[in-house]
This record gives sequence, structure tokens and C-alpha cells, in this order.
Amino acid sequence: MSSQNGKNGKISFESVAEMAAEEGFVLAGITDAAGTKYAEVLNQWLDAGKHGEMGYLAEHREVRLDPQKLLAGAKSVICVADAYFPIAEVGDLEDGGKLCEREPQRLRGKVARYAWGRDYHKVLKKRLFRVADRLKEQLPSEGEMFRVTTDTAPLLEREYAARAGLGWIGKHTLLIHPQLGSYHLLGAIVTTAALPCTDEADVHGAYEGRLLGETDHCGSCRRCIEACPTGCIDEAGYGMDGSRCISYLSLEHRSVIEVGLAEQMGDWVAGCDVCQEVCPHNREGQHLPLDMIFEGYQPKRQLAEGLDLWAVLDWTAEDRAKVFEGSAIKRVKLEMIKRNAVIAMTNAAMSGKMNDDEMMQLREKLVAMREDEDEMIAAQAQQSIDRLDDSR
Repeated sequence: MSSQNGKNGKISFESVAEMAAEEGFVLAGITDAAGTKYAEVLNQWLDAGKHGEMGYLAEHREVRLDPQKLLAGAKSVICVADAYFPIAEVGDLEDGGKLCEREPQRLRGKVARYAWGRDYHKVLKKRLFRVADRLKEQLPSEGEMFRVTTDTAPLLEREYAARAGLGWIGKHTLLIHPQLGSYHLLGAIVTTAALPCTDEADVHGAYEGRLLGETDHCGSCRRCIEACPTGCIDEAGYGMDGSRCISYLSLEHRSVIEVGLAEQMGDWVAGCDVCQEVCPHNREGQHLPLDMIFEGYQPKRQLAEGLDLWAVLDWTAEDRAKVFEGSAIKRVKLEMIKRNAVIAMTNAAMSGKMNDDEMMQLREKLVAMREDEDEMIAAQAQQSIDRLDDSR
């Protein structure tokens, strides 16, 4: 593997890894830009409608199957990962104070951990562009092209990250690193430059010499499969029905959520971490040194402590924008988060977490919301009223 850069058009893996490390990425690897080995699986999954209302996944299908159709002449894919806070401690919080210091008795809706800090798309992309710019400087006469993506282009990022040695795709379909677990975010640079691919011993990571590439270490474990509230993970693992996933239902589904799924959503209102919470490989990842976590992911207290569900029911568009400002979930519309809050409140009531006065207040609120001008909110409120009536 060459360690020379620049004049002869060669660049070493070590120099790319160093650039990534200087930008704060905890993992970096390189793989070739050959097409996916999961083409048949992906096509069957899409044809079965398991992507739900995520129509964008079916768009540009041929591009998604082959990076060379994303960037003509692509030869390499640089993959990186950021670690984020799996658990928010008081000292971690962006805006200070203690978790749930205000009215701790208030019912709260959970937000997935990846969304506690700043929008990962922006945090990752800015630094990936800097890595790409440095590579261009070192290959000035080659005319190489670079395409940066952070979950923003039709690229199967988890597959390429696994091929680059950053981990393996687990039974819950997320990328798992043997020490970081699955609490990380992925980014990639697709390039026409022919870069040296990762050898397992060469992977840049936080735990030198302890990376295992894409070798599967899930073994006989079934914790994620058995813990999934909606049963969206395939019985054998390594596949899922995205249209049943709570993350999809709360963030992507833009219509009424059917009662059988609503009942299983618990108190999750923006994303879901259940399959990650039960994963044994996340035990060590839950106690990462803070200097391994990029500063952009410092948790915002209002998201880390959970959303005040009573307050969400009365949110205005301005309230939603203020709370979600700078977060990856800022795209979640007001009517969607209200719908999710209605479901979470109803689930709380059905599980005995409300006293009689609160039950009466909730019913009154639902009756009022049944007249909401937004048809989805009105229908979800009616469904909740029916659920409460049926439980009497």
C-alpha cells in the first residue's frame, strides 16, 4: 500500500484516515464502488411495499443499486462514522440544568437519541466536504470527482460502511461496531479516485486493533427481534418491514396510524431506540468517553428529557419550530407530532399512568381535537376516544 501522496497521483489509506480523524470522525474506511450485493433483496423489499409511504426509496432504484450511476466513473467509497450520545447526563446537556427538572410528573414522549443534538446531516456533511476538498488538493492534476452524502443520496450507506470495515449489519438491520455498538451516524464520499481499500488492520477507529470488519457477531442473539414493539424485524433477523417500524410511523408516515400499531408505540413520539437499547453490543457504547463524541451532538435538554405531551397537544407552528430548531427531526410536521402525542397520551391512559382527573382532561382534549381542521389529527383523536371507550 503506497504512502505517497500528490505528485504521482497516489494517496495512502493512512492519509485519508488521518484527514477523517482530524475532522472528529471516530471511524473511517474505504471500499470499492462496485454495485450492491443486495440488489435482489432490495427489489423484493420495495416490491412488497415494506417501505410504506417512503416513496423516495423506490425512486432512482437503479442508482441506489450502483454507485457508478450516482457518480459516473466512481471507483471508491470513503465511509465515516460519528458517535453520538446514547445516554444524556446532566453535564452533557447543551442548555444546562437537570433532566426533567421542571414538573417531572408531567407525561413525556420519547425522542430517539440521534435527534437530541444538532442535525446530523449538517454536522457530518460540512466536515465531509472538507475531507473531499483536501483530497482534491492532493490530486490536483487528476480531475477526480467527489460526491458527499449523509443519508441524502440513493446510496446503501450501511452496506458500504460494512464493506469498508466499519462493522457488520446486525439482525436489526443497523450497522454494529464491536465497541461503539450501533449508536453512530454514517456519512460517505463517493469518488472517481482509485483509493486503497481498507484492510481490517488499517481501519481508523477509536479502539485501535479491535475492529472486526463486517464479520457478523450477532450469533444466536434475538433480543432486538423479540423486543421490537411492533414486530417489524423479520423472524430470522437481517430484514424488516419498514412500514411497521415506530421510527417510520412517527417520522415518515403522514396519515392516521392504524390502531394495532398505535397501541404498540408506547411513549415514543419521534423515532424509536428499542432495538438498540437491548443490543448487547451497545453496553460499552453507552459509556463512551465524551471526547469521542463530536461536539455537535451535545443533547438539547428539551429533546433528551422527552417532550411534555400535554404541551405538545397545544403546540402552535412556532412552538414546534422552536423546540425542533437545528434538530434532524425539524422536518416532522406539526400535525404529525400532535398525532404522535395523542397516541402516546392514550397509551399512557390505557396503561394506568393517569388519574381520574387526567383521564377526564384527556377525553375533553380529544373531543376538541376531533373537530380539528386537520383530518389526520381529527381521525387519530376519534380513534383514541374509541380506544378509551372500549376499555371501560
